[in-house]
Amino acid sequence: FAILPWALPTALIGLVWAWMFNDQFGVWNDILLRLGIIQDGINWLGYPTTAMMAVIAADVWKTTPFISILLLAGLQSIPQDLYEAYALDGATPWQSFKEITLPLLTPQILISLLFRFAQAFGVFDLIKVMTGGGPGGATEVVSLYIYTTVMDYLDFGYGAALVVVTFLILLTTVVIIALGSRN
Repeated sequence: FAILPWALPTALIGLVWAWMFNDQFGVWNDILLRLGIIQDGINWLGYPTTAMMAVIAADVWKTTPFISILLLAGLQSIPQDLYEAYALDGATPWQSFKEITLPLLTPQILISLLFRFAQAFGVFDLIKVMTGGGPGGATEVVSLYIYTTVMDYLDFGYGAALVVVTFLILLTTVVIIALGSRN
């Protein structure tokens, strides 16, 4: 059940979250109205700052299970003997975390960041469904900009150049993270 957000289609998640952030009948406005925090519904997807926060919230909700599983696998690969030996030496839980958990979990953290970075570059359907890149282009990301350039403006050359540049940025990031994980 915990992995359900990651397993659901992103377009479906976009529809559900757009409904949740609806200013007339959305769940978030209903909760805030019932608690007396707001007097009128907020048009979450109608303002640049709140629209971006709404999209980020939906994207984080979708991708958190996958990242959690990666980090859990890393935690489970750390031998318990290390913790026991360090505790016998008088280490506090914070010292155990700082000296054992964090260094041994660093490769999984880097891989998680890499996956998250690459996915953030490729997020398209969630934003297309929730806001279409609006309001006023506030939630337009690289993939949506490329789509608009190619499909709406039929500028195939510029769109292809954008794809190549995006790929090179991702490739450079992968190389930097790979080199950083060796150290």
